[in-house]
Amino acid sequence: QLVKSTMNRRDVQKQGLAIKGAVDQLSKPALCRGWRGQIQSGERVVKFKCFLHNVILDVLRAKGWQELKDEGDRDWDFYWCDVAWMREHFDHYYLEEHQRICHFRNHYELTRKNLMAKNLKRLKKSLEKESKLEAAKCDFFPTTFELPSEYHIFVEQFKKHPGTIWIMKPAGKSQGKGIFLFRKLKDIMDWKKDDYFRRDEEKVTKDPPETYVVQRYIDNPYLIGGRKFDIRVYILVTSYNNPLKVWLYRSGFARFSNTRFSLDSISDTFVHLTNVAVQKTAPDYDSEKGCKWSLQELKMYLTAKHSQEVVMDVFQQLDEIFIKALQSVQKIIINDKHCFELYGFDIMFDNSLKPWIIEVNASPSLTASSPTDYELKFGLLEDMLHVVDMEGRLTGSEKRVGGFDLLWNDGPVSSDELALYCGQPLACSTNSFLGCYNDREEHLRQLFKVS
Repeated sequence: QLVKSTMNRRDVQKQGLAIKGAVDQLSKPALCRGWRGQIQSGERVVKFKCFLHNVILDVLRAKGWQELKDEGDRDWDFYWCDVAWMREHFDHYYLEEHQRICHFRNHYELTRKNLMAKNLKRLKKSLEKESKLEAAKCDFFPTTFELPSEYHIFVEQFKKHPGTIWIMKPAGKSQGKGIFLFRKLKDIMDWKKDDYFRRDEEKVTKDPPETYVVQRYIDNPYLIGGRKFDIRVYILVTSYNNPLKVWLYRSGFARFSNTRFSLDSISDTFVHLTNVAVQKTAPDYDSEKGCKWSLQELKMYLTAKHSQEVVMDVFQQLDEIFIKALQSVQKIIINDKHCFELYGFDIMFDNSLKPWIIEVNASPSLTASSPTDYELKFGLLEDMLHVVDMEGRLTGSEKRVGGFDLLWNDGPVSSDELALYCGQPLACSTNSFLGCYNDREEHLRQLFKVS
């Protein structure tokens, strides 16, 4: 059995009660101000708005903050908004000094698939002028083209590599929607650039085709138990300029496909896509097997199968991917002291353990599918709020806050901590502990000096 059981479909009500129990325990108010940061009598109460009704709302309420439910109320301190609100209102909205909001204005430069590819290509090209060695560090995303605008360039590349499998993805969709694999050009004729710019009466009345990206498919993925997987890593950016400040969360998970990997049927999404939204619809899906490992479990498995040195090198490459991806948009993101962003990075490995970036999400799912998933996301979001620090409890010199480690602060951050239970040396040079033991509650007690 690949993964520990996390969800039992045959008893949804029981799991629902279990999740509710996790909610009640994690969000239970404390009698006094502790490491969770509940407001004590006489202190100013933080006012918040939240458009979601899932784990983030539970975390905000557990803080003891005041919830504002009137859509037109502007007297908030913290707003967990959606990207549509940013697009429609942010440019016309005056923010007070203390107000914080959960997106940067043009976050899509990294999270929209076609723009991410464009920005990564630009970074690689600029680095090639300075150092080929540095440019080689950007070789972590598959060959990518935007359709229909780069159709002819793609065709040239396609003809150079006959028999290659390519994957098509809608630029602005998530959860595996609209994705398919192909080997023949006729399968993508709808996006041909000549058709897009052809001027005739039919074309005038026709909507332009949806923007897609086409990528060279990674057809040699690293397999565990014969199954493909990717990993979800959480990155928090609190500033893009002066300085670029990046926090890496210790916990995350690996998502497995439900069906054993094969190239015999490239149309089978249950084989080739690891999105939970796709996998849970498989007719033979067995929730008792589960589809996830924690990153700690994955790291321990890889260390046992390969070696500590190999896994250390792989995870160092991950750190470089995170920073290079963020640097690719650093100069074009509209930096604002009121904004921060919690990203969900999706990474997969090929059979040589080389990591490849698949996509970056500006709105990673915050809905829990199990008590374990709820606990992970509750801790993630609670620690995020500690880093954002609406109550002013931090000094600004912290290298760690709960499960978040400061990975980059206008440069790599050195570590002064021991790495426990993660298959790497006790003394680490960089402040990166992805997949390591996450003793977040104990650390918060020490940080805020709570017994």
